[in-house]
Amino acid sequence: MSHSTAETTRDASADWPEAIYALLKKYSIRQVALVPDAGHSRLIKRCLADNELHVVSLTTEEEGIALMQGAWLGGQRSVLLMQSSGVGNCINMLSLSTIHRCPMPMLVTMRGDFGEFNPAQIPMGQATQPVLEAVGTLVQRADRPEDVAPCVEATLKFAFNTFRPTATLIGQRVLGAKTFGKDD
Repeated sequence: MSHSTAETTRDASADWPEAIYALLKKYSIRQVALVPDAGHSRLIKRCLADNELHVVSLTTEEEGIALMQGAWLGGQRSVLLMQSSGVGNCINMLSLSTIHRCPMPMLVTMRGDFGEFNPAQIPMGQATQPVLEAVGTLVQRADRPEDVAPCVEATLKFAFNTFRPTATLIGQRVLGAKTFGKDD
């Protein structure tokens, strides 16, 4: 691969937050619920700069499930941005989607998988996908930057075509493992 081709590939794969933002616009997302997260920081900044999006910072992730339910009942589409450690907080609330046939797309940045240094992140990181699937969530997983946009688009399509909870898990291979000064 030539230097310019490698550079173009690297630039395109590093721009996955912009690709997600474009998909939020394409699928008429009007509300973005989130617990602030470094993995989503570029996407969050992009959403905050868009006056057509209503961005709600939550104190806990399950509030986002209630927000998505209310948005849907009020005629708007929404999405929940969170880290895998917050998925456990949402499990009981996801029953709202089943009961009321409400689309609930979630974009989840992963901790506790590839290269994780913090042992406290590992249990929920390893359980995120099986737990979501156990409560009926359709799950996509992106472990390469070029897979993020197609997985997010599948998640949005599934949510709004099947009226159920869906999730894209964005792996640490995409985000980069956090180190906080720990040895590699």
